[in-house]
Amino acid sequence: MTIAFTFPGQGSQGVGMGKALADAFPEAKAVFDEVDEALGQKLSDVMWTGPEETLTLTANAQPALMAVSLATMRVLEARGLDLAGSVSFVAGHSLGEYSALAAAGSLDIATAAKLLRVRGDAMQDAVPAGQGAMAALLGLEFDVAAEVAEAAAQGEVCQAANDNAPGQVVVSGHLAAVERAVEIAKARGARRAVMLPVSAPFHCSLMGPAADKMAEALANAEIRSPVVPLVANVLARPITDANEIRDRLVQQVTGTVRWRESITWLADNGVDTFVEVGAGKVLTGMVKRIAKEATGMAVNSPEDIDALMEKISG
Repeated sequence: MTIAFTFPGQGSQGVGMGKALADAFPEAKAVFDEVDEALGQKLSDVMWTGPEETLTLTANAQPALMAVSLATMRVLEARGLDLAGSVSFVAGHSLGEYSALAAAGSLDIATAAKLLRVRGDAMQDAVPAGQGAMAALLGLEFDVAAEVAEAAAQGEVCQAANDNAPGQVVVSGHLAAVERAVEIAKARGARRAVMLPVSAPFHCSLMGPAADKMAEALANAEIRSPVVPLVANVLARPITDANEIRDRLVQQVTGTVRWRESITWLADNGVDTFVEVGAGKVLTGMVKRIAKEATGMAVNSPEDIDALMEKISG
């Protein structure tokens, strides 16, 4: 069994996430307390009691999702998991890359929380409300979706932002351009093309101001080499050098999340078991579509932790 740990991104959040872990395990509760202290905010209260619209705010959702992933990791480690000994690679979807790096010892939890708060604020502030948008194009392969985005731009920004799975691509850019992309995609035979309820156009060139802010924040952050390689979003290949990690995290703000290629690379290089660590099961669903021969499992409850540790030790 060759394992990769994956870490979810925005959209996987939900009120109540992590509460069962915090109630059951002091190691998990300590992570939520550490994130609260780092941010100077009781983010855990928002996570566990809502309201949902407050949790969904980019600046809250990003560190909150990281906190659930790292709380899960700390419980696994307390139960005897040795990441470097049991896991061959880590990868994270967009903000999940920060969770993956914290899990692999490249970032400490407080640093990851602070960076994600800066990232969330910077991404929200990069484009005035109502000027940007994202849309999911379903049933078109990536190359066709990229052509649709290019045709829709017409002097504005419209780019392929997330290559999530076969036939599941998200485009991002100016509102009118993304709306044009939806219509062009339907004409090109998309099964569905729908606008997404997001607050900003992530992973496109409109995020340039956010990338500049992240470059400044990351330049001052302590980043170590991870204990297992990170398969980076913008490369779909593994990296371990701390300085390259810093650069790729900056590029990731405006670059395409190459998730389909990342999972394909992992499967082609021997990974047969993908463990999604943290809230939800979004990435596990994607694995089923990308690497059909692989096993996928989501770990975010006490029962899931028991099942994973039994699988690893068994």
